[in-house]
Order: sequence, then C-alpha cells, then structure tokens
Amino acid sequence: MIQAMRLRNILCAAALGLFCLGATGCIYFVAGGVGALGGYAISPDTVEGESESDYDTLWDSANEVMGIMGTVNRKDYKMGTIDGTVSGARINIDMSQISSNEVRLRVKARKNMLPNIKIAQDVFVKIKNRARQ
Repeated sequence: MIQAMRLRNILCAAALGLFCLGATGCIYFVAGGVGALGGYAISPDTVEGESESDYDTLWDSANEVMGIMGTVNRKDYKMGTIDGTVSGARINIDMSQISSNEVRLRVKARKNMLPNIKIAQDVFVKIKNRARQ
C-alpha cells in the first residue's frame, strides 16, 4: 500500500514536471526524414537550431520556402534576416554564421500579437529540409 502511494506520487511529480516543461515552451522536437532535424523552442514563438548547410544554401532555402508558403516583405543578406507573412502570421527568420561549417537558424512567428510556435516549427523544418536537398 505504501509502495503504491509512493509510486503514484513519483508518477504525478514526473507528469507535472513534463507538463511544466512543455507549458514554458522549452521543448525538444525531432522531425522525420533521412536523419533527424534537431531544433528547440527558445520561447513560445521562436524555434532555433544549427545547420551544417553553408550560409548561401540556407539563405536560398529560406527565401524559397518563404516565397512558397507566403510573402517576403523585407530581406537583408548581410544581416541574415528575412521578414514576411505566412498564414497571417508575421515571420522573422534570422541566420548567423557560428563556425566555419555551421549556421544558426532562428524562426519566430506571431499571429495577431500572439506567439504561434506551430507555424515557426513548420517554417523551420521546411527550410532545413530544403537546404539538405
């Protein structure tokens, strides 16, 4: 009886911990395909990850994906930023060279002033997939 209560308390604490982790936006996700695309949410509206694709390939991929999914409003190659709209959400893409063979990709999405992590994840994954082709 005491062991059953202890086990239940441990399971409840673990479930509560996982809920809190997911509710704060600090989650990890893995997208399918050939190999895993790693990325993580750094806020309720932003997904960030590293890519082994070179900067130019990632830049071209981001422009293509934004052109297909929505509209590009502003872009700056030197700063590594693309601003646009996808499904009514404002998208901000930021790329920065972090080493000779890695580029950090950050995608932020807000719709009606509210975070929209689902659109950010979708754009992020599509850019990474396009860059691998």
